[in-house]
Amino acid sequence: MTDLGSSDRLAAALAHLGSTIDARAKEGDASKSWTAKLLAKGPESCAEKVHEEGMELAEAVRRESDANVASEAADVLYHAFVALRSRGVSLDDVAAALEKRQGISGIDEKASR
Repeated sequence: MTDLGSSDRLAAALAHLGSTIDARAKEGDASKSWTAKLLAKGPESCAEKVHEEGMELAEAVRRESDANVASEAADVLYHAFVALRSRGVSLDDVAAALEKRQGISGIDEKASR
């Protein structure tokens, strides 16, 4: 089994993705931007896309190539970011939630909810 690798490259890609989503949201032209189109439909529609993409990722993990798994994971991350934007939840909010979990067993963290 391969390690996850360096998080630096992913962090840079996610920072770029977040900036791009913010820019598309501010431009707001649903005729030119898939992001603006999704955001115009609201959080419910964004949630449906996250669900759909999550199911596609799960299927890829089960049966498809590593390249397809990576592609579907990228789709999930993109749609999750758009959904966050649709709700006004910042990446800083997500980072804070992750930081609270650092050093805590996933089993213990889940039991505390």
